[in-house]
Amino acid sequence: MPTKERILEMVVENDSEAMRLDIYIATKQQSVSRSQLSEEKTHLFLNGKEVKKSKLVKAGDCIKVIYYEDFFEGIIAQDIPLDVLYEDQDLLIINKKQGMVVHPAAGNYEDTLVNALLFRYGQDFSPSLEDDEETEVESPDMALRPGIVHRLDKDTSGVLVIARNRQSHRNLSQQFKDRTTHKVYIALAKGNFKGTEGSIRANLKRDSNDRKKFTTCSDTEGRDARTDYTVLRQYRDFALVRITLFTGRTHQIRVHFKSIGHPLVGDPVYGKPEGLTLMLHALVLVVFSPSSGKQIRCVAPMPERFRKVLCSTPRPANARVRSGSFPIATGRD
Repeated sequence: MPTKERILEMVVENDSEAMRLDIYIATKQQSVSRSQLSEEKTHLFLNGKEVKKSKLVKAGDCIKVIYYEDFFEGIIAQDIPLDVLYEDQDLLIINKKQGMVVHPAAGNYEDTLVNALLFRYGQDFSPSLEDDEETEVESPDMALRPGIVHRLDKDTSGVLVIARNRQSHRNLSQQFKDRTTHKVYIALAKGNFKGTEGSIRANLKRDSNDRKKFTTCSDTEGRDARTDYTVLRQYRDFALVRITLFTGRTHQIRVHFKSIGHPLVGDPVYGKPEGLTLMLHALVLVVFSPSSGKQIRCVAPMPERFRKVLCSTPRPANARVRSGSFPIATGRD
């Protein structure tokens, strides 16, 4: 993807306490994120001398940052239908279909959500946006995607919010960071659950043997992650579970359920597909309007691929059913 060189210059304020260079830059401006400051191609200068991001700064120091932004020159606008759940001047909330990639990447510049957004809103829909540690996005190359506040994997369907302007993006990103959003998923998880409710609290880090995967780790490693779940219906070989996310780490649900011996049905990375696609769906998302502060709650109906599996699978006579909890709501409520 094309990039543009950017230069940021600033002077450390007189009342500032000594702190790391990268922390000071990140707290004093919003044009360059901490993830960008960590990239190899980013150069940091303090009083004219190139330094590491961990260098301490003091009042009066002159800072210069040379960094690079991705931009969307060459990315074509495509008329791709979107299942819109809610839209106003600040944001768009859609029900992302399974199989749709959120943003362009090397070798994949077409048929993504970004292509659809460029068609819907025009070429001006490409503000410089920040990365967000709380949105299922942890790699630096996620910075500067037009409107993308959080991400769902290609094979995960469901509710996804997109910011329509820079101010909205900052506001929504802060909501995710402060964990004031509410995210509920449904999934089919293999095996027979002993109880009807559970909470998985295990830190996550990249798998040292496969950088495309993640794994659980000790509390002194990785990043904290919490996943709560309720078993809605227990079948012979799997269960329909409702999941509440308190953090949004990459592959969090998939890794957490594998760690307790219940990998998700159809997961090609952390389980076995067995002829099915990934059975994970973002059912509910609650955010607050960047303009009015009003709560916006959207529900993406249970997808047909779930219904087909559930309707074709008989439940044992003693199967547990969580009364009143079956996710059948549709649209925005």
